[in-house]
Amino acid sequence: MKVSVVVPMFNEARHIARTLESALRAGADAGLECELIVLDNGSSDDGPQIAQRLGAQVLNLPGLTIGALRNRGVQAASGQWLAFIDADMEMPEHWLSLVLGLHAQGRGDVFALDCDTPRQAPWFARAWQRRTLRAGAPALQPMQWMTSQNLLMQRHWFDQVGGFSETLRTGEDKDFTWRLNKAGAHLLALRQPLALHWGFEGSWREWLGKELWRQGSHLHLLRSNGPSLRLLRFPLLSLVVWGLDALALSALLVGYQQLALSMLLVSTAPALLLSLKQSLKHRDLLFALQLWGLHWLRLHLAGAAFVLSLFNWNARRPARG
Repeated sequence: MKVSVVVPMFNEARHIARTLESALRAGADAGLECELIVLDNGSSDDGPQIAQRLGAQVLNLPGLTIGALRNRGVQAASGQWLAFIDADMEMPEHWLSLVLGLHAQGRGDVFALDCDTPRQAPWFARAWQRRTLRAGAPALQPMQWMTSQNLLMQRHWFDQVGGFSETLRTGEDKDFTWRLNKAGAHLLALRQPLALHWGFEGSWREWLGKELWRQGSHLHLLRSNGPSLRLLRFPLLSLVVWGLDALALSALLVGYQQLALSMLLVSTAPALLLSLKQSLKHRDLLFALQLWGLHWLRLHLAGAAFVLSLFNWNARRPARG
């Protein structure tokens, strides 16, 4: 049996060897033939050469969206199983054998591992990744949608839903896995073992830039999937926060300092609620406070990104995986 590992890439020379080597180790552990397909989006570093030295088929496809890159990878793939991995991920050695065993037991159709950051990541990158870890949740958790940092499925599921959207600049993973769920696939997230995300944000500028880009997916997903409360609730919440900030500034300008302070405090409440939702099971006060601040920033970025996406701002960023 063969698994085709599809990896979109843009300037990932620092990480691509680790990613591909971890996939090869997992394939050997499971006794599978492992086909490596790297879709390069126009890198200017040595990433394509490194991938070729490790035996990957490298396709040079500059200017495509990340969904289009993954679809081209599947077109070149010959495996019964498809693994979509970002170019900065390190997969655990027993990943494939574990997941294929769960599939043989009828536990799921589409699988993803929880991700964590290496310990050398700055605190804000560690906290932001840690919020996705399902502390206290079941070891195997059914999902309605999943991100594509790592996904494993049989090829027929990909074909059944027509692959990834090629028009979405970001959020294509949520769109893809939602459609898989609607088509009857059972999506299953595993808390252990963890995949490691080496492409963590090394600076505040990088974190803010990436999050602004990620938040640009909301309008595109609405256009693709139609109006939905699930899709609308976060951008609408972010616009409410912006509105509260504007009211606070207006109150301050006309001399109502106490009212302005009250409005600012109210505007932090959504971020606090999001923080508590994601941190309570971790039982870590510092983590909760860190998330409070990060969610406050994220809500403001989401409102800005929603407006910028009206002008196709996301079209300016390469697809990197």
